[in-house]
Amino acid sequence: MSRVNMAINSEVGDWGYSEDAGERAWLLQSPSVDSIQAPGQSQQRRDGTSAFGAVFIVVNAALGAGLLNFPAAFNMAGGVTAGVVLQMCMLFFIITGLVILAYCSQVSNESTYQEVVRAVCGKVLGVVCEIAIAVYTFGTCIAFLIIIGDQLDKLIGAMAHESEAAVSSHWFADRRFTITVTSVLIILPLSIPKEIGFQKYASMLSVIGTWYVTIIIIIKYIWPDKDFSPGNIPTSPASWTDVFNAMPTICFGFQCHVSSVPVFNSMKKAEIRPWGGVVTLGMIICLFVYTGTGVCGFLSFGSNVSQDVLMSYPSNDIAVAIARAFIIICVVTSYPILHFCGRAVVEGLWLRFKGEEVDTDVARERRRRVLQTLVWFCLTLLLALFIPDIGRVISLIGGLAACFIFVFPGLCLIQAKLSEHDVHSASWKMLVAYGVVMVTIGAFIFGQTTTNAIYQDIINHSDS
Repeated sequence: MSRVNMAINSEVGDWGYSEDAGERAWLLQSPSVDSIQAPGQSQQRRDGTSAFGAVFIVVNAALGAGLLNFPAAFNMAGGVTAGVVLQMCMLFFIITGLVILAYCSQVSNESTYQEVVRAVCGKVLGVVCEIAIAVYTFGTCIAFLIIIGDQLDKLIGAMAHESEAAVSSHWFADRRFTITVTSVLIILPLSIPKEIGFQKYASMLSVIGTWYVTIIIIIKYIWPDKDFSPGNIPTSPASWTDVFNAMPTICFGFQCHVSSVPVFNSMKKAEIRPWGGVVTLGMIICLFVYTGTGVCGFLSFGSNVSQDVLMSYPSNDIAVAIARAFIIICVVTSYPILHFCGRAVVEGLWLRFKGEEVDTDVARERRRRVLQTLVWFCLTLLLALFIPDIGRVISLIGGLAACFIFVFPGLCLIQAKLSEHDVHSASWKMLVAYGVVMVTIGAFIFGQTTTNAIYQDIINHSDS
């Protein structure tokens, strides 16, 4: 998880590059002004991140609390084989999407995801992309608060050395109370500042936390508790449509595309060939982490696995309790950064709508920033209090993640190739066709997963 040291309304030239960037980092600049290539910026890139550092940033950008949902996704897909095959098939498109974005960044001379889309595909699609980013970060913030509520009551039980039934009877262990207190006392104060550079020190701890969770889940599968037996373990999907139920989680887990453009531009050699090696290695590492978590978590509990896999483990397990603490730290420090990114987009959309330049009135900017933060915070908190699990949130925002992975890169590739004036060779036609395929797949995933999520919510609501 990445950190930044910048102001929301800063000029593009004031946004430096950092080796500590990633999904929750300086991935979004305020789109209130058009991007301008700053003098000496090219040299700054050459003095930037090494290929090895870029691999770490890409892995850091993709890995996160979304891995908790992978065992349940394998269960919904119909078993290990279906889940792994689906990941492998999608990995090719995920990697090529990252390469396409780097290519379009070079063509457009832009350094953020939304500005690349705006420059290559036009202002209308640029605004659509910015709205999608705002909704995606908003939904992810809701998921983070739900995770806090899920894990804190179990962690309280481990610290109090009481059974789950005894802990649930205490008012201070109620998830609505724990979510509210943690959010108001810790998350809200961290979300109000104009800059979030202070968050960079939590990045390494969050990375260690996600790796620790994966290792614990694998160890618990190899050496399970003797008094525990898993539920039914499906080996194949009941119908071919069941496989698509895992797509939102996979898209949500591997989505690092929004942050990939500034990462690419921060490299010493901001070129397509080394970038292809960086993203391939980074996604393979993520594949092993997600597959290890998904397979071992699913086989440990079978059809009984929870949407948040850590919820399936007993609260008195010390090793798992440490994993819960890591995850809580991860999401508590990540929420302000995701909010920062969403707030930057909302601020830019507002300034564009009003036709205003970047606000230099400090008092007026502060009032607007505090108001935006309070509205964002209150809405995410209220929704988190009444949504029972992260599966419902991920099923919705996973469709948007598919747009970032497939639709927008595909549209950028098509538009970039159509704008060329040379002879339409066979390779040109193949690239345009590939862009059409990406857009078609992304639109299908978005439509299918979003429709299915809404349908499931209606069914669950009518049953209750």
